[in-house]
Amino acid sequence: MVHTAFDSLELLKGCPTKIDAVESYGSNLLVACADGSLRIYGPESSTSSADRSPPSDRRSKTLELKREPYVLERTVNGFSKRPMLAMEVLGSRELLLSLSESISFHKLPNLETLAVITKAKGANAYSWDDRRGFLCFARQKRVCIFRHDGGRGFVEVKEFGVPDTVKSMSWCGENICLGIRREYTILNATNGALSEVFPSGRIAPPLVVSLPSGELLLGKDNIGVLVDQNGKLLQEGRICWSEAPAVVVIQKPYATALLPRHIEIRSLRVPYPLIQTVVLRDVRLIHQGNNAVIVALNNSIYGLFPVPIGAQIVQLTASGNFEEALALCKLLPPEDSSLRASKEQSIHMRYAHYLFENGSYEEAMDHFVASQVEITYVLSLYPSIVLPKSSLTAGPEKFLDVTGEVYLARALSGMSDDMDTSSPSHPHTPEYDESSALESKKMSHNTLMALVKYLQKKRNSVIGKAAAEGTEEVVSDAVGHTFVSHESSRSKRSNKGRVNMSLDSGAREMAALLDTALLQALLLTGQSTSALDLLKNLNYCHVKICEEILKNGNHYLCLLELYKWNSLHREALKLLHKLIQESKSDEITQKFKPEMIIEYLKPLCGIDPMLVLEFSMLVLESCPSQTIDLFLTGNIPADLVNSYLKQHAPRMQAMYLELMLSMNENGISGNLQNEMVQIYLSEVLDWYTDLTSQKKWDEKTYTPSRKKLLSALEGISGYNPEILLKRLPPDALYEERAILLGKMNQHELALSIYVHKLNVPSLALSYCDKLYEASLHQQPAKTPGNIYLTLLQIYLNPKKTIKNIEKRITNLVQSPSPKVGWTSVKSKAKGLGKKIADIEGAAEDSRISPSGTDSGKSDGDGDDFGEEVVSNIMLDEVLDVLGQRWDRVNGAHALKLLPKETKLNNLLPFLGPLLRKTSEAHRNFSVIKRLRECENLQTKDELYSQRKAVVKITGDSMCSLCNKKIGTSVFAVYPNGNTLVHFVCFRDSQNMKATGKGSLRRR
Repeated sequence: MVHTAFDSLELLKGCPTKIDAVESYGSNLLVACADGSLRIYGPESSTSSADRSPPSDRRSKTLELKREPYVLERTVNGFSKRPMLAMEVLGSRELLLSLSESISFHKLPNLETLAVITKAKGANAYSWDDRRGFLCFARQKRVCIFRHDGGRGFVEVKEFGVPDTVKSMSWCGENICLGIRREYTILNATNGALSEVFPSGRIAPPLVVSLPSGELLLGKDNIGVLVDQNGKLLQEGRICWSEAPAVVVIQKPYATALLPRHIEIRSLRVPYPLIQTVVLRDVRLIHQGNNAVIVALNNSIYGLFPVPIGAQIVQLTASGNFEEALALCKLLPPEDSSLRASKEQSIHMRYAHYLFENGSYEEAMDHFVASQVEITYVLSLYPSIVLPKSSLTAGPEKFLDVTGEVYLARALSGMSDDMDTSSPSHPHTPEYDESSALESKKMSHNTLMALVKYLQKKRNSVIGKAAAEGTEEVVSDAVGHTFVSHESSRSKRSNKGRVNMSLDSGAREMAALLDTALLQALLLTGQSTSALDLLKNLNYCHVKICEEILKNGNHYLCLLELYKWNSLHREALKLLHKLIQESKSDEITQKFKPEMIIEYLKPLCGIDPMLVLEFSMLVLESCPSQTIDLFLTGNIPADLVNSYLKQHAPRMQAMYLELMLSMNENGISGNLQNEMVQIYLSEVLDWYTDLTSQKKWDEKTYTPSRKKLLSALEGISGYNPEILLKRLPPDALYEERAILLGKMNQHELALSIYVHKLNVPSLALSYCDKLYEASLHQQPAKTPGNIYLTLLQIYLNPKKTIKNIEKRITNLVQSPSPKVGWTSVKSKAKGLGKKIADIEGAAEDSRISPSGTDSGKSDGDGDDFGEEVVSNIMLDEVLDVLGQRWDRVNGAHALKLLPKETKLNNLLPFLGPLLRKTSEAHRNFSVIKRLRECENLQTKDELYSQRKAVVKITGDSMCSLCNKKIGTSVFAVYPNGNTLVHFVCFRDSQNMKATGKGSLRRR
């Protein structure tokens, strides 16, 4: 026996005749005897008074059976002619239903006969549906259904035939469950259809019991099977009695069964355990009373009165049956909700300690959660967990008043030893048993795993409260505390870190305790991945404690996330750099790579760019492209990056500028372009100085640095060419000088260098092509082909050009210019435009001839110089240019520049396609002219044909405006040729339109 759920009390003894049936009505007992009489018994205390009141008044005082002896109050002889099979009080209708010879209904309390269902004569079983007022009974092989009409009579509803005699029956919703022969069947009360459920047992007859939930309990020998209203088996299990019951009575939360040798009481909660056994001999029947189970023997009656729920809870708790105690707590009255909550918390607390001591750690934690005990109390059970100092920390003794038991403050020395044994720092003594160490380690692991699950269950609510408090603090600080200093407000508004945030609030202090403990438990149980996930998201881990633990355990990834979440970025980057350096020694198992620093720095670009620059220097050489991409995507100012590189990593400055230019050509400023070109030029000048000192300089030698310089000078335009030109040596680097002169619009000088200094006519021609193609997309003031004429002049007058080159270049280098440093770019020289225009104009107007008489030179030019020019004319190059670029050169101007002695046969490659193109253009223009003349004639012909329209006026012709005949009046015709009007009408209509338009304009 688990506990005492019912108290057995003898209510009646020494009944003169044998008892057939028993029922309770209020505080009275209705006893049907074998002699056909109905004896009414009342409590001894109610009947002992001399002036006792009528039974109805006594019933009004109490509606329950009393725990005292009962005495006879009244006897109704001849109540039934045959032995009484069953009686039932219908409380909602104040009726007494009795099954004897037939089914009778008597009015309570005076037992007046209300109705007798004669058709029920010989009935052996019945079932009453109080909600609908339906009665079903079984007679032989028939099942009849009657309905109470609310008055004094019953109306027959249905009658169905069944295969055999019904031994037990009960309503199940709208249908009826029948126990027939050795099986159970569901009878459809609407159409009489039968559906089998399952066979009953071989020993006991069928037994159908209705449960308060609407389900059914069907007996199968000593097993009670639970089914729903449709006969489907439920998954909750089965009630196993010690023997086959004859009768089962349900009084929540227990089921009471009459067995051959005793009465057995079991819980209705899975797994339906045995609660109590009541031993009474010669029990004939048990019946459900209004507040007790009535047990009828041959000549006496006992009452099984339920023990108060509170007393049962105390019994169960004391005996360690916590599950049953918790189940009973739910049956406490709603008005005692506070009492129920306190009892449940106390039971959960005791149960949790019981389970914890017996090794069921996870279940213990579930009950700790249900007890709503503080987290600090549970953490006090784990001495190995290091917690931050907090006002919330408390040991088990603080909660003794909750449980009410001294044993809750149990000694934790044994478990503490187990914890310490599992820790790495446990000293190994010679007597240390290896098997016990393994067991202790397993126990420690299990306890910590249970703690992890407990903390994870509690975490959402605790973190939610802490985050809400933090949000409210930030909002109130922003709205109501504007006088707070900048430093304090900045520490509170830190986006993630709480390094400077005081955990003065209870919620955040509790969150710090929880997260710090959870992190340690995860690490001690080997759940590094879960610990990493914890640190990556919102957490309140204590920095110093967790930092020391993670360092000692070499959990570097977790330590990085701890630093990152708390905005300790410098410490995180130092650690990451250290790990990368250590990982370089192991190429196979390398875990930390330089790219990890770049990934870490990406979110910091907008927060702390100087920190990003400082630590990006560590990976710039190993991961240049990724680092430059970091600078670009992070929107760090390029000037800031360049100046930082110039100061701390000058060797990487050019690489940064190169990569930045290749990734984002339009994003680099003129200042940085000038910086990059100056770096290239310095490298080339150093190289030139070394070769010159060794007398190995060759203008046609190209190193990678010089190639980069030429490419930069040609491809970008943000630098200052005047500054660079002054840095060039006077007798070397002619190609660079030509490019710079071209940037200054000194095209003649640039072409002269290509032709006379470098002796590479192809470069000169390419230079002209670039200028020509660029001018096609603009609106030039001069013809694009003028540059080719300039090249022709240089070919036809080389000596004069050479002297002009040296003189003009010297003037350009020595001319004063704005002071421009390496890191600043000024606008291009504007004063050169007029000089260049004058030079180009003079070149276009000059004519070169062998005799020098038509050359267009000034009077100051000597004849000797002219003769020197004639002997050095580069006529072949001139003819090549004319032959290759005939379509870009003005033919008339080019012919004027050629010497008179030039043979016409040499000009065929130039004149041939030029003349063909000219004649073709002339022919095309002539065709276009003739087409336009024909179009003009066609238009005139159409005009004349439109003017030849004929209008015929007859005597029936009407004016479209006044609807009068035209007659011989002057008329007008509209352009469609069909509308005729008087001229006067037409004029008047035009005047009206003009008047209307004028009035609208005045408005």
